Amino acid sequence: MALPKGFGSAGGATSEDVAQMIGRRIENYGGLITMAYIAAWLATFGGTAAGYFYYPWAYPTPSGHFAFIVLTLVESIGYIFCMKIAEEGSNKNSNRLMAVTMSGVAIGTVYISMFVGF
Repeated sequence: MALPKGFGSAGGATSEDVAQMIGRRIENYGGLITMAYIAAWLATFGGTAAGYFYYPWAYPTPSGHFAFIVLTLVESIGYIFCMKIAEEGSNKNSNRLMAVTMSGVAIGTVYISMFVGF
């Protein structure tokens, strides 16, 4: 990685150099990553809700439920990867935050799939 003058030593960048360039250490972004995950999940529901309520003749409800569940699983895997990579090598542990967030999303997904659109 090419760094600006004054950063890095002996041809490599340390995490301190990167944090100094960014201005904030990445492991402090757990709350922001969590909010982005929840916003993505709500946007996924919003997109499938358009099919449920505005275009039911073109977008059948079972198809919408399938798309919503699959996209939620993809978002959840991405959330796990983002959180674990952000905290790699640090002393932070956000397993409780991740468990609560993903449990809430799972319960919401099951509730929406059971009661919305039928």
